[in-house]
Order: sequence, then structure tokens, then C-alpha cells
Amino acid sequence: MADEMWTISRCLDWTRGYLEKKGDERSRYTAELLLTAVTGMSRVELYMNFDRPLDQDELSRMHDAVVRRAKGEPVQYITGSTGFRMIDVLCEPGVLIPRPETEVLVGEVLDYLDSQVLGGASTAARKRAALPWNGELDAASDLERALAESEAGDAVAAGETCEDVATAGEGERAAAPHARVLEVGCGTGCISLSLIHEREGAVTCVATDINPQAVALTERNGRALAVPEDALSVREGDLVAPIAPEEYGTFDVLVSNPPYIPHDVMAELPREVVDFEPGLALEGGADGLMVFRRLLAAAPQMLRPGGLFACELFEESLDEAAELCRGAGMDDVRVVFDLTHRPRIVVARTPL
Repeated sequence: MADEMWTISRCLDWTRGYLEKKGDERSRYTAELLLTAVTGMSRVELYMNFDRPLDQDELSRMHDAVVRRAKGEPVQYITGSTGFRMIDVLCEPGVLIPRPETEVLVGEVLDYLDSQVLGGASTAARKRAALPWNGELDAASDLERALAESEAGDAVAAGETCEDVATAGEGERAAAPHARVLEVGCGTGCISLSLIHEREGAVTCVATDINPQAVALTERNGRALAVPEDALSVREGDLVAPIAPEEYGTFDVLVSNPPYIPHDVMAELPREVVDFEPGLALEGGADGLMVFRRLLAAAPQMLRPGGLFACELFEESLDEAAELCRGAGMDDVRVVFDLTHRPRIVVARTPL
């Protein structure tokens, strides 16, 4: 590659063809991601600079990246990051890569927090990921904003000054409710960090993981996203072991994407998952519910009355998981489907 001029366009085309022959079903997209990592450009910028030549260092790093991908290594490990809802998180070998299914899990937690903890009146002003299921909320959000503006106008018409209205607003913000979330098995920290980012100033998370590498990566991601120190506490330990006794019963949500692949299914996973991602974060025992059962047993101790227990699980385990929740005395048990319409998440509430 180094003996001739390699432009961005030529490198994209060659990489796409090469990776397609190696079995990459999304070879064009993969080529774009690798080139963005090598050049520091966005995907849009790549297409605006098709004729720009790659320098020797870029060619060398692109060569290494293509070789790694051709051997099956996940793109996220090669580029060192991935997008998740509204944020980018650092990724590295040894820590599970975030999946789109987990974005749905975050959405379920946010819906609960907005309706049951944080109050629905102010949701229109909060950040919301541009995800398929959010489009239908736009009209409602516009209506909420219009009502808020109308209320402010009515207050002024009734004799209150703009300063009075502004002062009242500051008081309401100061007294705004706050949510406390426990994430078990944080990995990259994508769940906790998304909750904090999308409900800025309204959510505090405690995130645990038995893998010290995952704990360190979550902390790095928190710093990269400029998360306030008092908004995120990351702790190393097995499931809820790092939670102090005085914290029991203080959480509004216990959320987890635990190891959930049944033992016999592990061998059927794609090579790039089995050969590169950590088995500790994948295998969930004979039926995929080994860790889930432990979390379910801990949930009543961790959660306040009416608190939410939400877990992502293997698609064929959801019915049994829901029955286990009911058998444990949980209320409002539901199974949630992912973007491919497969059962993926179980949610339940602790009794009031």
C-alpha cells in the first residue's frame, strides 16, 4: 500500500472489498469506522475529503487495523470506542462491548424515573436520545413546552414580575427530586453514564463490577464525559457486595446487564464474540439465569418500596425470569422487547 498514493476514497474501496471477502457483512461501514479512527475525521468528513492522501503513519495504522479486523477482532476494540445512545464510551479488550439492546434497557429505566421519581412535568427539557422509540414523544414534548410558556405568561398577567417567575423557577429547581440508581456489572459504564448524561443533575449512580479492568474503564469514561464526582461512584466487588449496609433500601432502581448466555449457547455465538469478549461477562450458567437469581434475591434489600428492578436477559429466558419475579413477590412484572422484537428485558417493582 505504501508504494502508491492511497487516497481516502481508494482506501475505503479496497478495505471494503478485502473485508467482504473475509466475511464482514458490514464491510463498508467497518471500513468507514476504521478510517475515522485512523484519521480523526468524522464519517461525513471522510466523504468530503475523498481525494485526500493518507500519510505514511495513517497507512501503517490502517493496515494494522484491517489485519486485526480480518482476524475477527471486534471493531470497537480496534477503534477503542463506540457510540451508545447520546454518548461515546471507550472500549478495550477484557470488557464487554455495549449492545443496542442495552440502549432499550436504559430507556425503560428513564421512563420509570420520569414517571415515578423525577416527575413528568419537566421531562420535555431533559436530554433524550434520538432513538426510534422516541419519535412519538415529540408532539407531547412540544405541548409541554407550550403549556409551560403559557403558565409563565399567565403569572405575569396576574401581576407577577418576570423576576418573580424566574425566582420561583430557581426555587423549583433547587427542590427538584433526585434519583439514586444502582448498576450491577457496569462494564464500560454505559448504563450509568447515559442515565447521568440524559438526566443531568437529577441522577446519582453507584456502579459495581467484579472485574477491576471494568471498574477502571468506567472511571475513565466518567472522566472523559466530565461526569461530576458526586454523580458516580464506581466500586469493585461481586454484585452488591460493595454496597454498605447503610445504603440498603436507598435506591430507586437496580439495573443490570448481567452474564446471561446459557452454557450450551456459548458455542453458538459468533467467533468475534467468543474469541475476543470476556466469558465472565457473557455466560450465565445452565439456563442463563444464574446471576439473575442472585440479583433478584438482592433487589428487595437494595430498593426502596416501589423501586424498579430491570435486567437484560437471553431471549429464551424471559418467561422464566418473569415467573421468578412474581414468585419473589415483585409487582408490575413485565417483559420488554428489543428493537428486533425479541423478548429481552424483565422489569418489576418492589411492593409498596
